[in-house]
Parts: sequence; structure tokens; C-alpha cells
Amino acid sequence: MDDTRQLQVSRIIDASPEQIFAVLADPARHRELDGAGMLRGLDSGDAPITAAGQAFVMNMNQDGIGDYQMRSEIVIYEAGRLIGWAPAIHPPGALAHIIGELDPSGHTYAWELEPAGDGRTKVTHTYDWSGVRDQNALGLYPRVSKEQMESSLDRVAAAVA
Repeated sequence: MDDTRQLQVSRIIDASPEQIFAVLADPARHRELDGAGMLRGLDSGDAPITAAGQAFVMNMNQDGIGDYQMRSEIVIYEAGRLIGWAPAIHPPGALAHIIGELDPSGHTYAWELEPAGDGRTKVTHTYDWSGVRDQNALGLYPRVSKEQMESSLDRVAAAVA
């Protein structure tokens, strides 16, 4: 993994891995966890997530892009411990009028949960764009900052409080 193309944040949250995983595995709750403010809500898909290969479509909005959708496929799944998804523009090519022929796919969001004793959990959130193959699309990354990811950790903590 190319660590120059990833951001990672961690913190201890006062909840069990199972409690935190239940929130992360429910795409209908992702909007409340979004520290970047891009998510507008679940459009369709599997909820809650129970296995790799499942997918969900999220309504999105960003300055300079406006409203759009992303389809996220679950690429990492270990119940109670690991979950991660790879978003892609939905439907493919839907933003060509804004970003041209760039292919920004190849990035992932992942969460790792480790018991930290006394019912607490070390939560590590990783945003990785090392899988982006279109060299011309790399200028679009990172789409979120470490501060926004830390805000997501705060929101996860609030969601399980």
C-alpha cells in the first residue's frame, strides 16, 4: 500500500467493537457519521451490510460538483472488526460533464475496530486512494482531510454514546 496516498486517523471510543460495527455496517446511518458533509442519504442497497460484495448507493453533494450519486461496494468485511467500501460514480460516467473522461475510481474507506479493554474500542479510519489507476485523476485526491476524518470519529463516538 502506498502510504503517500492514504490518510489514517485513530482514537479510542467508549463502546464495544460490536456496537460501533453495527453503526458502520448500516449505510442508512452514514450521513450522521460524515465529517466531510458530502453525504445526503442512502438511495438504495443492502442495509445493514453482512458480507463483502454487497453494495449501496449514496446521494452526495460537493461544492463545484453539485448533486450526484456514488455506488459503494463492500471490499473488506469481517463482522465486528473490519469493514471497508470502494465508492465509484453512479452510474459510471455520470459526472463526465464536470470531470471529463477522468476515472477517479480506486479509492476506499475502511474501518478497523480493536478491543481496547473496559468495553472500549480503538477505531482506525483509513482513506486510501493508492488504487486510483488514472494518473490524471490523482489531482482530485484527497477528497477528505484528516480533520474531516477525525470529525467522523467524533460522530461515530456520538452515535454509539
